[in-house]
Amino acid sequence: MRRLLPLLACLAFVFVLAGCDELTGGAKATKPQRQARIYGGGATFLNPMMVKWMEEYQKKTGHKVSYQSLGSGAGIEHFTTKAFDFGGTESTLNADQLKRATEVGGEVLHIPVCMGAVVPTYNLPGVDQPVRFTGKVLADIFLGKITKWNDPALQEINPKIDLPAKEIAVVHRSDGSGTTFVWVDYLCKVSKQWDSYIGRGTTVKWPVGSGQRGNEGVAEHISKTPYTLGYNELTTAVNRKLQYGPVQNREGEFVRGTLAGVTAAAGGGLADIPDDLRYTITNMPGKDSYPISGSAWVLVYANQKTEKGKALADFLRWITHEGQDYCDYLQYARLPPGLVERIEKKLEKIKTTK
Repeated sequence: MRRLLPLLACLAFVFVLAGCDELTGGAKATKPQRQARIYGGGATFLNPMMVKWMEEYQKKTGHKVSYQSLGSGAGIEHFTTKAFDFGGTESTLNADQLKRATEVGGEVLHIPVCMGAVVPTYNLPGVDQPVRFTGKVLADIFLGKITKWNDPALQEINPKIDLPAKEIAVVHRSDGSGTTFVWVDYLCKVSKQWDSYIGRGTTVKWPVGSGQRGNEGVAEHISKTPYTLGYNELTTAVNRKLQYGPVQNREGEFVRGTLAGVTAAAGGGLADIPDDLRYTITNMPGKDSYPISGSAWVLVYANQKTEKGKALADFLRWITHEGQDYCDYLQYARLPPGLVERIEKKLEKIKTTK
């Protein structure tokens, strides 16, 4: 009997375990799969839009995405080194950056996510009417050749405005910036001198002016400093209630930064967008085109781990389709339908492995 008691106890324990297996679905039961968390960062231009997308995406799917507004230069660097799952930028990778990124993680995909305007922002006390600019005038101001607000070149295109005899305090970005890239890409197209001596990039050697970090830094400086002139993406200019003026386009029309103007610029350049989706839409043809228009891209590696790759692809499909419905509200232009079709094919290139 003493030997039988331990045996009965063991059998009872086995039956308890069997009952537990029935309740939990058997011995093969596993922990529920959780969606991979996605981390990204980069362009400050993109930040207001990305914040809205992340908020709405989480409401609809329950999945979280994080984005740090650091500037396009930082976004490119952190993406390349895989510190981020994706990088946000307003400038596509140049040849050297693309080579380095490819060596680190393989094929790089440029996924356009929205479009917007970069506008000349300024602080002119007592001047309520928008000040007009030409490409040559803007280039000459940032080259240091035009130094006063009432310079004849500025006064000529603003005959109805009594411009002050004050020094123009130029302000620009101090960090690596896609907004800067769009701005100087435009200046390169309208000024041979700028193109020859300064060039384009997320950072350049500025001939004049003071540097501020981020779109918000430039906006803050302009809002507090009379007679300043700089550049901001349209959303920041509108939200901060900054003064900004129309810019003359290729057809000779003075066009203010608007969603319609960006859409017109995108339409003018859509046929020339290459297969790798690396392009610019500054100084595009068309009577209604706003000349300092740009795109924002998300940079991702085609080769991904299974969970992370599926999560990234799902998020990018959402923001380039349903997510476009939120663009107008935040002063961004939607992606043209023809471009969205090409983006879908790019997203199919995201490969997942265990």
